[in-house]
Parts: sequence; structure tokens; C-alpha cells
Amino acid sequence: MGDPKRNRAKFSTPKKAWEKERIEEEKELIKEYHFKNKQEIWKLTSKLRNFSRQAKRLIVLKTEQAEKEKIQLLNKLKSLGLLSEQGDLDDVLGITTKDLLDRRLQTVVFKKGFAKSMKQARQFIVHGHIVIENKKITSPNFLVSVENEGKVGFSQSSELSDEMHPERKKEEKLPKKPKAKGEKGKSKENKKDSKEESKPKKEKKESKENKKESKEKSKPKKKEKSTEKKKKAE
Repeated sequence: MGDPKRNRAKFSTPKKAWEKERIEEEKELIKEYHFKNKQEIWKLTSKLRNFSRQAKRLIVLKTEQAEKEKIQLLNKLKSLGLLSEQGDLDDVLGITTKDLLDRRLQTVVFKKGFAKSMKQARQFIVHGHIVIENKKITSPNFLVSVENEGKVGFSQSSELSDEMHPERKKEEKLPKKPKAKGEKGKSKENKKDSKEESKPKKEKKESKENKKESKEKSKPKKKEKSTEKKKKAE
């Protein structure tokens, strides 16, 4: 039967574990794109790093094989929408992580309006409600090509395919009524009146505290009087 295939890591961990700038950037990305863990970020960054390494290597080489690899790399990045049609190997080095994250299926589903939030988009994908050209995909990190971007939708067997489903309805935000000039002046006057009303309450609290202090001061005096009376009786 042979030895089982060894599962190798598809990403490389950061060299410096406690780098403050990188940790803060990863926290912001997790909040914005709603990743499950940091390993998902590392997978995509390692993929982008491989693209840049390949581009640097092909810029130097000038062989037939290098030209074939160059065409394959550029066609792949153009199909993903990461490069323009006139893009070259030098433009590959300018691709950022956010450019790659915007091509994820999760972000595409959210931007197309199929979900109310990035969290909900991830939930729809993982639960098998999203398909691309009638093919069910359950990976939120799947990179969507420009051709397949228009073919993203809900599965016909899913309940969410109905536009009237409560999870797909968008809540209409009512426009805020502008306040009139007279109302603004009244609101300021009401604030002043409330402040003035709060003043006597503070005075009452202060008077109560003064009474407590006076009672506490009077207590030891009573004890002294009682001791004096006992001495006289003796």
C-alpha cells in the first residue's frame, strides 16, 4: 500500500512571534474580514509571498521556460482581478494583502449584498448555502475569479434562495428628522434648568452629611458625661 502521504503546512508562521505592529494589523484584519483564526491570514499572506518570489525570480531569468512561467503567472493574477490587463511582473510586487482578501468568497458574498455582515456571509458559506456555477463551495477563503464573480449565488435547494427570507431582508433605516433652530435653543435651556435642579439635591446631600458628622461628634461627649456621673456617685 505504501506510506501515507504526509500533510505539510500550507503556510509559514511569522518569524517574530511578538511583533507589535504585525499583531495589531492582524487584529484589525480579523475584525474587518471576520477570520476564524490567524492561520487563515497566514495562508493568504504566504500565497502572496509566493507570487512575489516567483515574480522576482522570473524578472532575472530570460529563458524559454521562464517566459512560459511568466505568462502563466500573469494570466492567473489577471483572472483573479489582482492585475490589470496591461500589468507586468513589476506590478506583481505591488499587490497588497487587502487586494487578495477582497477576492475571497466571503467578501464577495458580502459586497454583492447576499449577507448583512461578514459574519453572516461566512455562516452562509460554511453551511453550504452558496454556490458558484452550481458548485457548492464551503471554504470562505476560496479566491473568486473575475469570470465566476457574476455566477456566485444561493443554492436552489437552500431556503435562502427566496428573496423574501427574513435573513435576506434589509432593514430600512428611517431618516433622522432635522431639528429646528427653536428646538435647539429650547434643548439648551432645558439642560440649564436640569443643572439648576440638580444643585439643591447636592445641597441636601451635603446637609445630611453635616448632620451625620455632628451626631458622630456628639456621641463621645455623652459617654464622657456618663463616666463623670459614675465618679460622682462613687
